[in-house]
Amino acid sequence: MRLVVDLNRCQGYAQCAFLAPDVFALHGEESLVYNPHADEGQRERLARAVAACPVQAILVDGLDDIGAEHAEAGQETSRAR
Repeated sequence: MRLVVDLNRCQGYAQCAFLAPDVFALHGEESLVYNPHADEGQRERLARAVAACPVQAILVDGLDDIGAEHAEAGQETSRAR
């Protein structure tokens, strides 16, 4: 999985660092550092971090699959009711 953060767009809200601390960290008060090659084990945490970014500065290749899985699971639960 490849991760890119638009550091020009990032405002340092640090929601990503809170939700995926093994991938994101703040250096000082505003400077974000991150691992651009996140481990597959971080997939769900990354999805939450991407969704929580108020300025949508985080892009992750290969993360779309998890959104589709959650949507399908929700549809199956709805049908079961």
